[in-house]
Amino acid sequence: MAKLSVRICGIEFSNPILPAAGPPSKDGAILQAAAKGGAGGLVTKTISVKPAEVPRPCMAEIRGGFLNTELWSELPKEQWIETEYKLARSAGLPVIVGLGYTADQIRELAPLVKPYADALELSTHYVGNDISPIINALRAAKDAVDVPVFMKLSPHPNIQQIAVALEDAGADGLVMINSFGPCLSIDLETGLPLMGSKDGFGWLSGAAIKPLALRCVYEAARVVRIPIFGVGGVSNGRDAAEMFMAGASAVQVCTEAILRGPTVYGKIAKELNAFLDGHGYSSVEEIKGLTIRKMAERGAPKAEGSPSVDMERCSLCGQCEISCPYGAISQDEELHIDQEKCFMCGLCVSRCKRRALSIAQ
Repeated sequence: MAKLSVRICGIEFSNPILPAAGPPSKDGAILQAAAKGGAGGLVTKTISVKPAEVPRPCMAEIRGGFLNTELWSELPKEQWIETEYKLARSAGLPVIVGLGYTADQIRELAPLVKPYADALELSTHYVGNDISPIINALRAAKDAVDVPVFMKLSPHPNIQQIAVALEDAGADGLVMINSFGPCLSIDLETGLPLMGSKDGFGWLSGAAIKPLALRCVYEAARVVRIPIFGVGGVSNGRDAAEMFMAGASAVQVCTEAILRGPTVYGKIAKELNAFLDGHGYSSVEEIKGLTIRKMAERGAPKAEGSPSVDMERCSLCGQCEISCPYGAISQDEELHIDQEKCFMCGLCVSRCKRRALSIAQ
């Protein structure tokens, strides 16, 4: 069995799968359920000075992802301090307390939550080009507490610039990414948006944003030395492994925990372990940053010929033939690839669920 435990800023996590700040961490009871469900640590829902007034409806599963208008916690800070943080700590796992959003708000909140926090996670949900609001929020927290402060970032196009600036300003770690938006989805029966916000807009999460989250983690991990919590579209152990290969030190799960319940953390941890065992890795640390190292050694993959076919795996389902835009695939009793027509695009390889197709690189 591979070693899944990780140590981040002196905090020991029994495994690297944590809930993300959001509905799966909305109060102390659900955080206790996350611990029982196999999470390696806990992240509380972001609180601010005043409770959030969440528009409703506020969540919907959509094709390929999840839409929400969730804000920070709808519970008052007093309830968190008096009840919810104590329940979370009673689970016996490290607790990362989520705070937002401005420097003034964090300056007020950080001393109040300090007795319950092994670390702070600051969410600014800031998407502008001026990074001073993020830096100011970090400094407010660092002035108030002596525990690690992790900064949660939206998917900025200049993520490397922000990551370096935060590291230089004293951030102990990064959390990326927040949900992406604003986005819109419409109920075709009513003609109205699915979300109850003023304009009907929501924020996209789930599987749809995993490539975006991976890009952000990968870019940041190439330029900073502080740890990164990968968030966005992690629904199974293989997704978690991708986050680690991109440079993450741990992952957080939100949408999948909403849809599948709190046992999902243990499920993902077991699947991650199975992946590591199946590929001969002795610990999760072995795959951390693997893609960064491989890209430095050999650069981007380059196809060296048409895909090869393993007929022992191939079921002749026909999906690769149907979706080949170059008409290079045909089948009778076997699958055939016309090397002159094949564009070596790789689509058929990615579509084959039985891994009967492979392409030399």
